[in-house]
Amino acid sequence: MIETYQREITGVLNRLWQTQTSNLRQAAEWMADAIAAGGLVHVYGSGHSVLPVMDIFPRYGSYAGFHPMMDSRLMWFSVLDAGGVHELLWLERKEGYAKIFLETQDLVPGDVLLVFSHGGINAAGIDVALEAKARGLKTVAVTSLDNARQKTATHSSGKKLADACDLVIDNCVPAEDALVPVEGMAGKVGAGSTVAVITIGMALVSEVAAQLRRRGVTPQPFVSPNVKEVGPENNAQVFAEYRRRRAQHAARARGING
Repeated sequence: MIETYQREITGVLNRLWQTQTSNLRQAAEWMADAIAAGGLVHVYGSGHSVLPVMDIFPRYGSYAGFHPMMDSRLMWFSVLDAGGVHELLWLERKEGYAKIFLETQDLVPGDVLLVFSHGGINAAGIDVALEAKARGLKTVAVTSLDNARQKTATHSSGKKLADACDLVIDNCVPAEDALVPVEGMAGKVGAGSTVAVITIGMALVSEVAAQLRRRGVTPQPFVSPNVKEVGPENNAQVFAEYRRRRAQHAARARGING
């Protein structure tokens, strides 16, 4: 089965590069424009889609300019106990909650929202995308278009995440997510979406950095302490830059919102 997963996930990544490179570049262009202008790229996901949000910043190889919008109520901290999956699944399907969450977030016209959801039909991601668009942000969805084609919209807007955003990056993973059939089992095993979305996230981080340099902006990467050529003060400077950007951005948001 190791070889089967290797073959299937390699096929996912090959489809991703063959079909989504143009959309990745377009998304990176919007993001570089926003960061170069002093704005932010807000990154959002719920459930398993929190993983790419956490991976984009802060992590080694990334830099200030990305704002992970973390909501502990849309993650899980156990399986069946308090803070478990059952509660999370109910909340991320509840319309209206995400809009309340965004009341504490500084969203400014010209920013970009990057929202991850493999299924693309739960209310949380769609609510965030619709509210961000209403506030003048460009919106980018990372989702499974195979799932979008097969499923009926459940949101009151009649939209799936792919319909709610300005640009869609297909994660190229089948709707069921799992990739490997095992004889005698009703469903497949071995999920593919996590590998795909982390790959998409790191491709965007890389392309945005290159586009920022073309605009005369030099991002300062968060660097592993194993890199001896970079001094120990580097990462403190990255966090200081992040704090500075967030503070300036909050002031801009207050000015816009009165």
